[in-house]
Formats: sequence, C-alpha cells, structure tokens
Amino acid sequence: MRFAKYHALGNDYLVLNPADFPTWQEPSVAQIRVICHRNFGIGSDGILWGPLESQNCDFRLRIFNPDGSEAEKSGNGLRIFSRYLWDQGLIQKPNFTLETSGGAVRSEIRDAARLITIDMGQVNFSSARIPVMGPERDVINECMQILDRDFVFSAATIGNPHCVITLSEVSESIARHYGPQIEVHPNFPKKTNVQFLQVLDRANLRIEIWERGAGYTLASGSSSSAAAAVAHRLGLVDSNVTVHMPGGNLAIEIAPNYSIRMTGSVTRVAEGIIHPELFEVEV
Repeated sequence: MRFAKYHALGNDYLVLNPADFPTWQEPSVAQIRVICHRNFGIGSDGILWGPLESQNCDFRLRIFNPDGSEAEKSGNGLRIFSRYLWDQGLIQKPNFTLETSGGAVRSEIRDAARLITIDMGQVNFSSARIPVMGPERDVINECMQILDRDFVFSAATIGNPHCVITLSEVSESIARHYGPQIEVHPNFPKKTNVQFLQVLDRANLRIEIWERGAGYTLASGSSSSAAAAVAHRLGLVDSNVTVHMPGGNLAIEIAPNYSIRMTGSVTRVAEGIIHPELFEVEV
C-alpha cells in the first residue's frame, strides 16, 4: 500500500492511489484517522484519494480531512494532486481538468511542476449556496458573538464554505481560540472554514486559518481564495492580491465575476509503504 507525501506551504497531504489499494473502495474513517495521525500514523492534514475516473474531466479526486470527513475542495490539495499526476507520468500535458465534489477546476503545471496554477472557480456570497442560516442574501458584514467577543463576518463559498472575519491584527492564538467555536456555529449548517483576515495594503493581506475537520492550518488555497474575494468585495484590496500565511504566500487573481486563479508552490516530500499493522491501532 503505497503513499506519496507532499506539502504546499506547510499544508501537507498524503496521496493514496486507489490502484495501490485494490481491496479498498475508499478509506474508512478509522483508516483515515490513523493514517493522518502525527504520532500513531504517517501524519498529514488530509488524504487525496485518486486518480478516479471522471465523465467530464481528465481525472476525479476525493479529499478527506484528518477526522475522516470529506472536503468538497482544497486549493493546496489540488495543487499537490496536480504535481503528483505530473511526477507519476499520469499526465503529460501541462493543462488539464480535475473534478471534485465542490466543482471542476483547471490546473496548469509551471516551472517544472514547482509552481501550479489552479482556476478555482467562482466565489459566491449567497447564503443559500454557502450555506448560512436565515433568509437568502449575500452574507456581507454581519455580526455574531463568539465567547467573549463580537465579530463582523462575511461568508462565501468556492465549492466549500468559508467565514471571513476582518480584524486590525490576526494571530495564531486568535485562530486557535475562536476558530473551533465558529466552525460549528449554528449559523453554518454544514460547518465552515474560518479565516481571520488582516489587510496589509491594496495588494497584500494576511490570514490565519482554522479549517473545518482539520483545525489550525499553516496555509490553505481555498481559504486564500475566499478571503481575497471577500476583501475585494469589501473594497479593501485590488484584483491581484498576495495572501500571506504562516506557511508561505499565494498569488490570487480575482476576475470581475469573482472567479479565482491561484498560483503557488508544491514540494515533494516522500514516498513509502503503509504497513497493514498500522490499522491495528485505534485513535
């Protein structure tokens, strides 16, 4: 049972090719949890299960969080999976399409696969699409109280849900303290990813991230896309933005219809074999 490990700005994923797991239809929740565990398993921010057959795209991909839940879309995961396909010789053309449960994307291999550009799709602010409780509306500059603090937030989807909170300063401690509460807030019936956003200038912003099903995260492509789109919608940044995160930076291009084009690096880490004994451990 082979695996490949990559990271994108410190956001690390394991790629499991179904062809190497002939007895698995998909990894179980228990298997995902132990594989991703950083003490009892290999350790990662999630599992990329693919390539799978697609009727409309070149390949299909499923994305699993460390808690065993399935994510609709991951920008870093998509860049990593694109690099994996290139490294394995499963794709020869530099432009190809990938299907996720959060929608189809287009990937472009650049700089000998050290840089990957993903056309992430269109950001939508509609409460019905995200989803967010209450009457149908664009969720912009609304208020909620979390623990001891009042926040103004905007919400968006790029195939997965995001709650973006603009602050004068952001930090890891803020993300870790308030992120878990916001993730499961009743406003968000499917839970939500959370970004704490600080605008540096018209071309740069900083975010700290709490990811749904994964927790505190060094970087996130979909979070960067959603945060940049919200900041642009609020008139705080221009259409070309660099998003700064603890793990590194992503370049985001925002089209007039809020379609997002994201470019960032991917690093190849390791390849190896998962021993069956691993699954004797319960976590």
